[in-house]
Amino acid sequence: MVDSFQSDAQHNSSPLVTVAMPIYNAGDYLRLAVLSIVKQTFQNWELLIIDDGSTDNAFRNISDIKDVRIRILRDGTNKGLAARLNECIDLASGKYFARMDGDDVSYPERLMRQVIWFEENCALDLVAVRAITIDENNKITGLFPSAITHDEICAKPWRGFYFPHPTWMGKIEWFRKYRYTIPAPFFCEDQELLLRSYRDSTFGTVDEALFAYRVRGKVDQRKLSKTRRAVLNLQLPHFSSLNQWHFVLLATAAFVGKRSGDLVKRAGIGTFQSMRDIIDATVALKWNTILACLATESKVP
Repeated sequence: MVDSFQSDAQHNSSPLVTVAMPIYNAGDYLRLAVLSIVKQTFQNWELLIIDDGSTDNAFRNISDIKDVRIRILRDGTNKGLAARLNECIDLASGKYFARMDGDDVSYPERLMRQVIWFEENCALDLVAVRAITIDENNKITGLFPSAITHDEICAKPWRGFYFPHPTWMGKIEWFRKYRYTIPAPFFCEDQELLLRSYRDSTFGTVDEALFAYRVRGKVDQRKLSKTRRAVLNLQLPHFSSLNQWHFVLLATAAFVGKRSGDLVKRAGIGTFQSMRDIIDATVALKWNTILACLATESKVP
């Protein structure tokens, strides 16, 4: 079933950018996420919101947003993020395909900056942006780790790729060539896709914080442990098939190191500097300004 905010309006058939937003129980955060796309300085886009069997009432929070460029698709089933992203890839009309989660926030210049990067460098396949992290109350908690150039992003594939998934924009042909693997590995479909494609692709990151990545609640150690192992289970056969035995050893060592670090943080051992203390004042000011502008429309009348 396909719903539209304006059923009597004609859908834009030739957007330059398709923004894919699969959601599951996005709750009150969905409105801010959608508004952050509506308020982009770049306006030639379509937004595909695919509901993955949500049981909350999040759509009530955006019922007043009337924009022909937004399409909502709902079939009442739960298929998972990777499957829904593949559906968005199949439905996309744009030359470029951008990711977006239903609880994150894109800065107004995000899409424009990424489009400019593509238009200035035709060799690029996939472009991310730097991101801050925010909590449930929209407070900055840190900076998401990221690398900038392709060589930096892919320098140590055995450690994983510091390339924040919700910020991606790529050529639609690239996404249609590689797609997301089904069934998807546990919470690391992005790492699997990058591992499978990086040797024949070109990645880059806009070196500017243009995205707010929401981290909800305390770290679920069981989920984190399962995700770490899922990544390792992807890496070992991949590197083995290429006879990269040194990468097999390095990936195993990286897994052990990350799990040890997880346990140290869980136990509260040692002294950790608050990320709030190292956030540049201009970064914080920009986020607060963007949040204030979006907050003026944050409530349904």
